[in-house]
Amino acid sequence: MKRNKGFKQAARFIHLWLGLFTGIIVVIISLTGCIYVFEKEIRDYLQKDYAFVPANEQQPVSLAVLLQDFEKIAPAQKITGIKINNRAKNATVCFTTKKHNVYYLNPFNGSLVKKTKPDFLITVQEIHTSLLLGETGKFIIRWSVVIFVIMLISGLILWFPGQVRLIKQALTVKWKGSFKRVNYDLHNVAGFYVSGILLISALSGLYFGFKEVRTAVSFLSGSKLTEGHKAAPDQPIIKETIAERYERIYRNAIVQYPGADLTNLSIRKDGNVRLRLTYPSDWARKRNTFFYNADNGQLIRSKLYKDYNRADIIEATNYDLHTGQLFGLFGKIVATIVSLIAASLPITGFIIWLKKGKKKKIKQRS
Repeated sequence: MKRNKGFKQAARFIHLWLGLFTGIIVVIISLTGCIYVFEKEIRDYLQKDYAFVPANEQQPVSLAVLLQDFEKIAPAQKITGIKINNRAKNATVCFTTKKHNVYYLNPFNGSLVKKTKPDFLITVQEIHTSLLLGETGKFIIRWSVVIFVIMLISGLILWFPGQVRLIKQALTVKWKGSFKRVNYDLHNVAGFYVSGILLISALSGLYFGFKEVRTAVSFLSGSKLTEGHKAAPDQPIIKETIAERYERIYRNAIVQYPGADLTNLSIRKDGNVRLRLTYPSDWARKRNTFFYNADNGQLIRSKLYKDYNRADIIEATNYDLHTGQLFGLFGKIVATIVSLIAASLPITGFIIWLKKGKKKKIKQRS
């Protein structure tokens, strides 16, 4: 009995001080995550006036022509990304530049439909992953999530009632009680109900942040993350403009691997070009990824979803699992509710700590 009591006291100490140390970070991560769950729906609404142009019988012009038109529209802008919606031929083609401008071009004639800045969701994502503090912020976020996992485990230890007859009480909120009691129950009961989902969400977040976690998951899956297939080194050198090169890369990929909903072409920090083709999927995200030499357009390597092993499937699924998108609209709604409850836990916990502090002071005065 004394051993159990001492164990709970240790758990209480850990839970309290780690919570006070990282509470505000947990609130920020939870609220920004809650917003980002409905990223697609929010973007569809924000971009409804320029994501599409009126449909007609024309065929979209080639990517090479769009790149030439873009050069006339924004001659001083260096392209960092191109997004093409393959589902609808009247969808505008999105060009992102190094100066953080976003251009939407008419797919039929290359005219400018809209010039804008990245939407607020980009800022929300950066706050969620780095607190807008770069690598320092990423370090803080990573270890705050580690601490949050420890808090969830210690919280479950504290929640577990010492006697079986008290389990029902531990599962319900006494709404007719005092503010102090309701706050205490909200922290304990709500925390218990969402603890399993929060552990999954936190651990999937750690998968992004720590190479060691990815290695451990690969080990447990009995497979290793693959880099894909390296391309043959003896590819012919083709004389072409940059516009023609991007057109060839894009056209060859969608012809050889048809059916993609979305194409993303981006210029990476290492100078190479990455092309991603995303396909409809019911479970793990289906994506073919290709890497090219930016100087000559030669294929360096490719990773096809049909070749995924278990570790690759876990990696492809992790983002959708983290955001709740893996289970469709129901999963998103659950993820939103759980994120709001997660944001409330540091607040209700802080109130519990304040109330206990006031109670101690009153006892000392007495």
